[in-house]
Amino acid sequence: MSASHLSAAASDGAGWRARAERAVAAAASTGSKRPHALFGVDAAADAPLHYVRASGCRLTTVDGRTLVDLTMALGAVAFGYADPEVTARAHAAALAGHVAGLSHPSEVALAERLCDAVPCAERALFVKSGAEAVAAAVRLARTATGRDVVVCSGYFGWLDWCSDAAGVPAGARADVVRVPHDDVDALVAAADAAGARLAAIVLEPVVERLPSSGWLAAARRACDRHGAVLVLDEIKTGARLHLAGHHATGDVVPDLAVYGKAIANGWPLAAVVGRAAVMDAARRTWISSTLAGEGTALAAAHAVLDRHAQEDVPAALARTGAALRAAVDDALLASGVAGVRTEGLAPMWFLRFDDPARETRFLAAARDAGVLFKRGAYAYAALAHDAAAVAAVAAAAAAGFAALRAADG
Repeated sequence: MSASHLSAAASDGAGWRARAERAVAAAASTGSKRPHALFGVDAAADAPLHYVRASGCRLTTVDGRTLVDLTMALGAVAFGYADPEVTARAHAAALAGHVAGLSHPSEVALAERLCDAVPCAERALFVKSGAEAVAAAVRLARTATGRDVVVCSGYFGWLDWCSDAAGVPAGARADVVRVPHDDVDALVAAADAAGARLAAIVLEPVVERLPSSGWLAAARRACDRHGAVLVLDEIKTGARLHLAGHHATGDVVPDLAVYGKAIANGWPLAAVVGRAAVMDAARRTWISSTLAGEGTALAAAHAVLDRHAQEDVPAALARTGAALRAAVDDALLASGVAGVRTEGLAPMWFLRFDDPARETRFLAAARDAGVLFKRGAYAYAALAHDAAAVAAVAAAAAAGFAALRAADG
């Protein structure tokens, strides 16, 4: 598309939405950016779907409105949009030629740094998305063990091995057993039922809240008992709750850990790291992505690790997230509105509504007041959320709750 074609309707959000509905499958290539996923099935037609600029914690829509953003690219950005150091490093890598028919030494250096940072890591493998990374971890576990059954709990993306979406044959997930988050009895029962066929237990440690103390420990014991591989998906939590994710704050060490999102501050990179005995199964199977080791994302990840080495980023995110959540809690208390509460962890909290229609109404009013919340989990804190952003969130939350109160009569 030419620059003139791109800018022709730059001030018309409805026009771009209509074009997206015609030209882009399901209106957005990322499912979580589709209108109903962001704002609810009854969202207004003028709900923003496209942006033209993102900087710090603010984005500008195609309509020219600037909003304080609490989505932070669905958690992929923890420093801020267009972070100067991350961007400069990625830009330098692009100018040097970001991809070739050979691997760049930056891939080796980043693998070494992750192995230093993550307790279980002796090898690393890079891909481009979280879904790819978890699928790769499952492939490695199945290859290493020579088994098929996977017991899992969490969201692992759209790929066939774990999806019950339309178009996925039942056979693709026939050896996958799902259990509820933090249900130790169900986890142990599923693992024991699989027995000598158990290849792996794959868990998201954090799903809206911290797990109980026994959840990961039970998974570790079950894997040890059956000779299976424990895989922890730290895609949301890595470089946010801790550089190495939630499990690094406890005593359970997995065999494999998976990272993405904030590990490169929004540049497309994901990683599987883990014990050599499992990771070396990569030599006996086939995991390959042309752009897995391209230089811009690797450079961005190096910049992220440098920042974590210089300051306690997770602590700063926790403080900022607590301030954002407190601003919303104060507005909620002052409003007297019922059926709404905040939940989650400080760096990744969210609003819980008893009524989806009221949530949609709140989101619209908050947007009108200058803040982009999304439906459901999560509101992600970023280092770029400054005092002015916290104040804007307080005012927008007050406007959102006032809209609910008015609708309640």
